[in-house]
Amino acid sequence: MNSLTIKNFLIFVIFLSLISLGLEAQSGQRSSVPVQGRSASDKAPKKSKKVKLNGPVSANKAKKKQEANDKKLKNDYQDFVKSNQKRSIQIQTPEVQTRMKQNLKNANSSYKAKKKNSAARTKKAGKKYK
Repeated sequence: MNSLTIKNFLIFVIFLSLISLGLEAQSGQRSSVPVQGRSASDKAPKKSKKVKLNGPVSANKAKKKQEANDKKLKNDYQDFVKSNQKRSIQIQTPEVQTRMKQNLKNANSSYKAKKKNSAARTKKAGKKYK
C-alpha cells in the first residue's frame, strides 16, 4: 500500500512539472506593440508650432489704449464713489455718523459672509459634477 501512494505521488509530481513546462512555453516575452505597428524610429512625432497671427500694429495699439482708458475710468469711478460716501457721512450729525458707520460695517460683514457661503457652495457643486 505504501508503494501505491509513492507511485501516485510521483505521477502527480511529473504531471505538475509537465503542466508547468507547457505554461512556460506559451508565455514568451512579447512586446506590447505588434511588429507591423512599430515605426522605424521610436521618436515621437514632432509637434507643429502654432502660428500666432498679429493684426496690424495700429489696431493693437488702439486696443491697448482703449484698455488703459477703461481701467482709468473704472478707478476714477471707484474713487468718486468713495469720496461721495465720505462726504455723505461728514455732513450728518455725530449720532447719525456713528449709526451710518455701524450700518456700513454690518453690511460689509454680511456681504463677506454671503460671498464666502456662495463660494463654498459652488465649490462643492463643482466637485460633485466634475
